[in-house]
Amino acid sequence: MKILFCSNYFSHHQMPLSDALDELTENNYYFLAYKEMDAERKSLGWGRGLARPYTETLTDGNVQRKLEDLDVLIAGSFPEKLTADYAKHSKLFFRYSERIFKTGNSLIKYPKRFLHWHMCNPPWRRAYLLCASGFTAGDYAKFGLFRGRCYQWGYFPETRFYDIRALLAQKEAGSIFWAGRFLDWKHPDDALRVAARLRDDGYNFTLRIAGAGVLEPQLRAMVSELHLDGCVQLLGSLRPEQVRCEMERSRIFLFTSDRREGWGAVLNEAMNSGCAVVASDAAGATPFLVKDGVNGSVYHSGDTQELYEKVRRLLDDTAAQERLGGAAYRTISELWNAETAAERLLQLSQALLDGRDAHKLFADGPCSPAHPLREDWYRK
Repeated sequence: MKILFCSNYFSHHQMPLSDALDELTENNYYFLAYKEMDAERKSLGWGRGLARPYTETLTDGNVQRKLEDLDVLIAGSFPEKLTADYAKHSKLFFRYSERIFKTGNSLIKYPKRFLHWHMCNPPWRRAYLLCASGFTAGDYAKFGLFRGRCYQWGYFPETRFYDIRALLAQKEAGSIFWAGRFLDWKHPDDALRVAARLRDDGYNFTLRIAGAGVLEPQLRAMVSELHLDGCVQLLGSLRPEQVRCEMERSRIFLFTSDRREGWGAVLNEAMNSGCAVVASDAAGATPFLVKDGVNGSVYHSGDTQELYEKVRRLLDDTAAQERLGGAAYRTISELWNAETAAERLLQLSQALLDGRDAHKLFADGPCSPAHPLREDWYRK
């Protein structure tokens, strides 16, 4: 099977899946990027070690050979005219998308968006949707698009395999971790507010925060004003492998992003590292990856009181930390990983090419049916 994946740029988040697809297709997999990675992500170490024989950046004439006898086209964030041109050369077309209403569904913008997405997905083009967010299917359904043709998907960063009992045993008592860019919609300040509450209530813990961005001066001021120097460490920018080391030593991971977080691959990584995650219900990855009370905890985005209560309960119950952390690890190592996703994508593609009912292939996880989800899907 010959597969072409088109997206904005190639990163370490796409590399494990791409490596698996390249192996399974016997080097008939290609990744085409149309631009270079931005400087901010390069500064975080995203650009290291990404050279692969199947990757190319868009230049005139360099893709024609890849369009010959193309079985599957997967189009992410890519120029729409080229996407339409490439789709003509493929037997099967997947659109790969995060949610499209990250900032809400404005009535003023709706008509323009309706026309745009119907032009991008004309009814005569039999296309399918790989949903890189729990909310993607519902967003497109508001336009009447892809109904009955949506499948769970996401981002699949490196999966590491551990002796999970040994990993959980070596984690530091009272250790809490947050990682990401310092942007308002990722809400690192919520982690500091929770830390202040925990400190005031006499808990013995350490909150480590990794990242950089426009909110850094504000965060440093908060640490000083709330007198958190003794229990909070701002680590600055860390390379991806350093972030994983911090996750491996931490018992609890806070994932505080709001609806503007399309997916959030740090959640995959923290769960793979055996952390007991406390995850915002509005972030794209949470509905697919986290089952509240089973492999993590979910809270209502922006509700710092609920976030505090969830973290406090975990600090009070070491057994719950280990139970949730172990289940989180198994969720990634056994289901939500690049190798499983690649194998399932080939099975899904073959079923669709054969005209079979692909909705019965998988009950859960990558390539299982994705159904429209209400914004208030999480209820305590």
